Amino acid sequence: MSSIAKNPVARHNYEILDTLEAGIILTGTEIKSIRNNKVNLKDSYAMIKNGECYIYNMHIGHYEHGNIQNKDPLRTRKLLLNKREINKLIRTNSAKRVFSNPH
Repeated sequence: MSSIAKNPVARHNYEILDTLEAGIILTGTEIKSIRNNKVNLKDSYAMIKNGECYIYNMHIGHYEHGNIQNKDPLRTRKLLLNKREINKLIRTNSAKRVFSNPH
C-alpha cells in the first residue's frame, strides 16, 4: 500500500513517536481528486469518537468533472482502524492526560 499524502511540516514541528496505517472512507470523486494530487493534510487531525476514528480538516479538492457528486472538501471522514488499534490509542491518550495533568 502506498501513501496518498504526507505532511512534512508535522514531522518538523512534532516528535513522531509511533505511526500506524489506516484506510479511509472516500467517495468516487474524492478518490479521483486524490489521484490528481488534490489533497492537503495541513491543519488536519484525527479524533476518536464513539469508538471510531475520524479525520478532520483534511482538504480534498473538488474533482473537475464531478459536478453535483463533489462533496465538501473539508468534510469529516472515517478512518478504518481495527478495535485493537483504537483501544491502544485510547489507552495511550488517557495515560498522557493523567501524567500531564498537574491536578
